[in-house]
Amino acid sequence: MGTGVGHYIPLLAYVGFWVMCLVSISGRPLPALYYLLPFVPYRTMRDHFADYPLGNNVLTILILAVILGALLKGKRLPQSRMYLTWFWFGFYLYISLWLGTLLSGAPAPLWLSDINFVTWKDYMLIPLLFVAAGLVIEDRKTIRNVVIVTAISLLLIDKSALASSLSRSWTTFDENKRDPGPLAFGVNQLAAFLAQFGMFFWGFGRFVKQWTVKLACYGIVAITILATLYTFSRGAYLAVLVSVLALGVLRDRKLLLVLAVFLLTWQTIVPTAVTQRVNMTEDSNGALEASAQERVDLWQQSRDMFLRNPIVGTGFATFQFGEHADNLKDTHNWYVKVLVETGIIGGVFAGLLLLQMFTSGYRLFRRASDPIFRGLGLGFFLAVVSCAIANLFGDRWTYLEINGLLWVLAAAVARAQQIHDASSTELLEGTSPPTSRDFIGRRHLKVSGSMQAGVDPMSIPT
Repeated sequence: MGTGVGHYIPLLAYVGFWVMCLVSISGRPLPALYYLLPFVPYRTMRDHFADYPLGNNVLTILILAVILGALLKGKRLPQSRMYLTWFWFGFYLYISLWLGTLLSGAPAPLWLSDINFVTWKDYMLIPLLFVAAGLVIEDRKTIRNVVIVTAISLLLIDKSALASSLSRSWTTFDENKRDPGPLAFGVNQLAAFLAQFGMFFWGFGRFVKQWTVKLACYGIVAITILATLYTFSRGAYLAVLVSVLALGVLRDRKLLLVLAVFLLTWQTIVPTAVTQRVNMTEDSNGALEASAQERVDLWQQSRDMFLRNPIVGTGFATFQFGEHADNLKDTHNWYVKVLVETGIIGGVFAGLLLLQMFTSGYRLFRRASDPIFRGLGLGFFLAVVSCAIANLFGDRWTYLEINGLLWVLAAAVARAQQIHDASSTELLEGTSPPTSRDFIGRRHLKVSGSMQAGVDPMSIPT
């Protein structure tokens, strides 16, 4: 805008992190959670914090402050098996780091100078954020607010991605023009983020009652799909298509017809550069183009590595230390990476987490009566479908920037399920609807105790 104020935005945001740390520890962790959410995917903004003391760690510090502030207030996690699965998975991954030292000659994972330890530490921020969100998301209003903040965060990413993409000419596809956007790690990672959250708001919007809010949801979907289109990520395109198929099967069968028509006519609808990108999978002779062929070679090499250590793998975060096809440091398939590095044991943990995410979203969508909860469940389910497909084409799982907000929504789903279950129990028992205190079991215990003592539960003050 030419005002010169923009130069101070990173500093103000950095100071805001420390202020929110104090706010959280002093007994108000929820505003601190709201504050940190937009910064989770916005890596390029956080990179500016490196100029200030502890700038690279302020996000971690604030997440820990939210957890501490919530525990000091006596808050508890919702009932969800995903927390226990994450605990044992994270513990196994650290043990796997040491296995990598023994089996693959990787550095001993002792301190921040060891890249494999840093990889594990950064990965563990995802379950920590999941815990922080689970502790402070306690009622319907907070769930609604988290969805709103997620929408704002997504729009910020959309704006930055579109501003970069549409500033270039795309009469033909040009790999050199692709921009990694505000997530900073790569354009395919940006595309995975956009695809899964675009599908979340598509599913969520199906149950919104107010037409203005519904219109806003579909507007977000349209903008996000457009931004995804100009990432030129074939993996993200497939993720969106499969997610739309899931939405058509679960909620709106008319979408199946629309999807079929699109698949027959897409080359006449999408920009020419997108058509060129999709058709780059094979060359004019029918052979795989270079990037596709190198992935096949890499997966064949990864298969041989897995067969040498099928149970425990080569050790977490060890693939980056080896010599591979075309000097690549990633398997370009998260599932392959999990099996190669952590073996069948790690594969079971990863598969269990994905299964629990699917079932939690689907259960809430099918069982809840509250429209917001049903939309949350369906949207989350579709986002996980998109996430699962995108990870076939690379590691889109271990990055906080891509999946951090997804796990915040997972915490919201877990809490919404607990609220729904508590409401159902109250209705079955013929008592009044639950208050926020019911979600940690206090009022239920008081009512149960009074009934055993012969006291009328309706006379108990709430």
